[in-house]
Amino acid sequence: MNILVTGAKGMVGTALVNNLKNIRDGKNRARESISISEIYEYDLDSEESALGEYCREADFVFHLAGVNRPEREEEFMEGNFGFSSKLLDTLKKYGNKAGVMLSSSIQATLTGRFGDSEYGRSKKAGEELFFSYGEETGAKIYVYRFPNLMGHSKPKYNSAVSTFCWAIANDEDFTVNDRNTELELLYIDDLIEGMFDLLEGKEQHCSFSGTETILDENGKYCTVPVTHKVTLGKIIDLLREFKAQPKTGMMPEIPGGSFAKKLFSLYLTYLPEKDFSYALKMNVDDRGSFTELLHTKNHGQVSVNISKPGITKGQHWHNSKWEQFIVVAGHGRIEERNISTGEKVSFEVSGDKIEAIYMIPGWTHNIMNMSETEDLVTVMICNENFDPKHPDTFFEKV
Repeated sequence: MNILVTGAKGMVGTALVNNLKNIRDGKNRARESISISEIYEYDLDSEESALGEYCREADFVFHLAGVNRPEREEEFMEGNFGFSSKLLDTLKKYGNKAGVMLSSSIQATLTGRFGDSEYGRSKKAGEELFFSYGEETGAKIYVYRFPNLMGHSKPKYNSAVSTFCWAIANDEDFTVNDRNTELELLYIDDLIEGMFDLLEGKEQHCSFSGTETILDENGKYCTVPVTHKVTLGKIIDLLREFKAQPKTGMMPEIPGGSFAKKLFSLYLTYLPEKDFSYALKMNVDDRGSFTELLHTKNHGQVSVNISKPGITKGQHWHNSKWEQFIVVAGHGRIEERNISTGEKVSFEVSGDKIEAIYMIPGWTHNIMNMSETEDLVTVMICNENFDPKHPDTFFEKV
């Protein structure tokens, strides 16, 4: 399959092209039913003559090109309708009935706050042009009315989320007029997966009631239904939490598929290079070091312990706290003793055979570096964050 992408250097186009190349080059094996030979990238700086070649050879077209921040309102219609006409005329010239996906906007509903949107009118005109083209030629047309998109784009341009990510990551000033303003957001990765579904013939159809998207298998439009409705205030609060993470060590809650998880990924793309890394507090003494790597709100913490040759650490027990010790380098022994029954167990551990050992509540325990020359490096997982007011840790030798 040969694929033409117009607007290939825009936010959506860049992400789509990069991920189409992953499929073409065999790097994405989750979409093995999609076979891609050529990817034709067309944008404002492309040679106009290339459009003819691409329209002649394409088996599918992603039409993403458009104007959203013109100097003159007339440019909306010129960019969103005019180039679309040229594209379809060129496909007709070569008798190419390839399927065409059109990137439209929820503003094309021309209802509610979008009732007087010049941008929406230009998008609506583009939609009708494509539907007419499909009826005339028999080509399959897939029109997506996207809500606000969320992906890496130029700040202070047409995405409030990108602007906020950039500003907070780079300590720049920004203004929020109303924290209660709600946005419906579609994350770029979800959009891309939706385009792959389309190529596999699994697109989802919809109709509209005002600006509300209604899933409808017989609907005229197509949709990527994985969107998030969130207030500006919530976005700002999350971004400030992400900003603080290197200082607090507290990993924000980012469940799979959540808006927070996607926003954190986007936020990181705006970090200045100097902030790609940050120092951790190492607690160092003659025995080695202990460093807390990560705290979580609901799942405890992760630390790394380094013991020098011949050193024994631990010699304590807990009522309810439990841990897992995972030796990743060196050679050592872990001992545990039930403080009530006196029962003992021991484990020889090594970075050559990585395994996790539970430190059981009510069992005093230690870890010994058995090497005379090498450090013992142990990842330690604990079910709770350390609380100096309630340490639940009591000295007692094994």
